[in-house]
Amino acid sequence: MDAIRPTHVEINLGMIAQNYDAIRAHVGVAAVMPVVKTNAYGHGIVEVAQHLMKHGATYFGVALLEEAIVLRQAGIAVPILVFGGVATRQIPQFIAHDLMMTASSIDKLRQIDEAAAAAKTKVRVHLKIDSGMERIGVHWYSAEKLLEASLSFAHVEIAGIYSHLANSDAEDLSSAKEQLARFHEALDFYPKRGLKPPQRHIANSGGILQLPESHLDLVRPGIMLYGVYPSREVKQTVTVKPALSWKSQVVFFKVVQPGNPVSYGGTWRSDHPVRVVTVPVGYGDGYFRALSNRGQVIIRGQQHPIVGRVCMDQFMVNLEWGTAYNSDEVTLIGDSISAQDVADWAGTIPYEVLTNINARVPRVFV
Repeated sequence: MDAIRPTHVEINLGMIAQNYDAIRAHVGVAAVMPVVKTNAYGHGIVEVAQHLMKHGATYFGVALLEEAIVLRQAGIAVPILVFGGVATRQIPQFIAHDLMMTASSIDKLRQIDEAAAAAKTKVRVHLKIDSGMERIGVHWYSAEKLLEASLSFAHVEIAGIYSHLANSDAEDLSSAKEQLARFHEALDFYPKRGLKPPQRHIANSGGILQLPESHLDLVRPGIMLYGVYPSREVKQTVTVKPALSWKSQVVFFKVVQPGNPVSYGGTWRSDHPVRVVTVPVGYGDGYFRALSNRGQVIIRGQQHPIVGRVCMDQFMVNLEWGTAYNSDEVTLIGDSISAQDVADWAGTIPYEVLTNINARVPRVFV
């Protein structure tokens, strides 16, 4: 710990496991697929997945083939679903690493089936239904041909069928409920033919919290797994606690005289003498430049404002006439400052705050 950079992120793996247990208790019989894409929302994909697998996780969800391969190389042996679209050239890699693909067209299923036949194996696939997100997936109103065709490929096992809610974290749930109804409309294909549907899933964090009828066979917690709620409006029906804190240290102390501008562009100056400290964090670490003259940090238990523009590697904090010393701890996220607070100051969402913390910021797992 003493040898690492003063600016670092602390990840409480035990808290992530505790959040996982709270989600599992809330959704009852539905399976839980922790979503660990984008470096587990900035928390460390390998460490989080290894810890949750030891804790009983039986699935993982990621966005990219590369993320899934990283998990396989780290010894994660449970089923992994890749949510993103599949390029034809990637299919052999999916097969080689025993990964579940997302398919939304007959042509893609045919390509997967041909590759699996060549490899003399059978591949598990989840079908994606677009119920209103307009991202990837076959539209719910034209899904029947895909579902019919999916039954005919000898080397493809349809392990699941899913959709994604676009507005499940809103106060008004009419859009989410309409999407759920559309998903069920597509799923009617199976009982009409006397077939048991594959594993059905649509609930993200917002759906888990606000729409119990969306839990179906499996849920996919993302940001709430890490103790952050997806919006200020969402009902907090499950108690989860943040697992990440972002810390740094004071590296320089000065008194700035009246009228002297601080940082690039001279966007801030005081009309009286103030004590200003420098903190070795900047937008090069993923701490948004939009936090210039807006963000706050905690030093010695007191919240203080960032003044002047956030630089690539440093920013300055106004103590007024408070006290701080070199090596004093500075909290960017943690204690009374949440990821949601930082998002509000920067004009963004907590998802972006967490995933923007880049690789040059060391992670410390506690």
